[in-house]
Amino acid sequence: MNSTPISSDLYRGKKCIVFGLGRSGLAAARLLLRSGARVTVCDSSSSPAIQEKAAIIRKEGILVHTGEEVERVALAADISYDLAVLSPGIEETTPPVALVTSKGTPLIGELELAFTLCGCPVVAITGTNGKTTTTELATCMLQGAGLRTVSCGNIGTTMSEMVASGKTWDVLVVEVSSFQLETIRSFRPKVAVWLNLSPNHLDRYPSMSEYRAAKLRIFENQTGEDIAILPSQEDLPGVKSRKITFSPTDPGADIFLDGGVITYHGKALLPLQETRLRGAHNTSNLMAALGCGIALGADPELMAKAIRDYLPPVHRCELISERGGVQWVNDSKATNLDAMEKAICSVSGPLVLIAGGKDKGFEFAPIEPLVRERVSFAILIGEMKERIARDWSLTPCCISESLEDAVALAAVKATPGGTVLFSPGTSSFDMFRDYIERGEMFRRLVLRLPEQD
Repeated sequence: MNSTPISSDLYRGKKCIVFGLGRSGLAAARLLLRSGARVTVCDSSSSPAIQEKAAIIRKEGILVHTGEEVERVALAADISYDLAVLSPGIEETTPPVALVTSKGTPLIGELELAFTLCGCPVVAITGTNGKTTTTELATCMLQGAGLRTVSCGNIGTTMSEMVASGKTWDVLVVEVSSFQLETIRSFRPKVAVWLNLSPNHLDRYPSMSEYRAAKLRIFENQTGEDIAILPSQEDLPGVKSRKITFSPTDPGADIFLDGGVITYHGKALLPLQETRLRGAHNTSNLMAALGCGIALGADPELMAKAIRDYLPPVHRCELISERGGVQWVNDSKATNLDAMEKAICSVSGPLVLIAGGKDKGFEFAPIEPLVRERVSFAILIGEMKERIARDWSLTPCCISESLEDAVALAAVKATPGGTVLFSPGTSSFDMFRDYIERGEMFRRLVLRLPEQD
């Protein structure tokens, strides 16, 4: 099946406005332009990086407004648009967005835009944790089984970029976030994967119920011809699609872990010891990814063969170095408590934990019993450092003003046979551009440490 959008007339001649000049907004603007639309992009920032992007796409034929002029453009009574596209990091209530939609302009997100121009089936994967790993696992397995596919979406490369490439795909494997799902209309994945749900983004959502509702939209447009892959213990009564369930502990699940071997309806699929993945959370990720292949009719033996050489993504329980008998593990992608909990549980022996970052509106108290049991010393950084120290008052803790100081202190506190785990448990935006920059900084600091005898 072909995913070439240029031949589509869906947006040809339409006047479209895109909010945000990050990767998603940039990709959406270019996709609309290639589809024959007249495109305006607005970004309230006037930073040098935004101005540089603006200069580039102006040369491509896209009108760009930045900084203070954005609201003036949105307020202009004589300007109307056929469509508004919202980047996932921007809320619908933002004044310029609200002004445009108040004139009756329909609003969608970059994910929805790409889907409307995508000519192939979609596997969509969501969950609080494990999305990136599962997306990469599913892509690796499907490629191994001979399907033309690629990972995209929230994983890094946007779906719009893949659609705009004009290449031919059998299926696209798309990591989707709650922010992206807020602005869907027709988005209907052939296979929708629900991994898990735990507190996150409570600085954006008033409660867990709103966060859950946003995630559940992944199933909204599915029918009985589609497939949902979900943990066997999940109660999702509104799902209309056929279900494939997975569980490492429930023998009644379709995909089950039996004596260290992942099985499907009792038939062996993949021995865990043949993979390079560690931790119970990755067992569930493997099961969900195998479920994607099963749903699409891929050969299980070819999928298993493909996954044997797979390495987990960077910044997620990634072993950076082992020096002086101490393992240094980078888990910068842990931006919530559930991810931190899984990382802590994957470590044996004495544990020094570096945690903390942006205040996302949740407490660290729920994880305190596990921290008290498993962590010998905690080093806290970022906006939440004092609050975490109060929540973890029964665990030896120290506050550091920078990641550099935290790594240096961890080197002193760690003992042979132990682990230093960098698992922040929250976002990076108080100190870093994103979790990738944070993880790369941790890597550099660790590799600069002096060798120990």
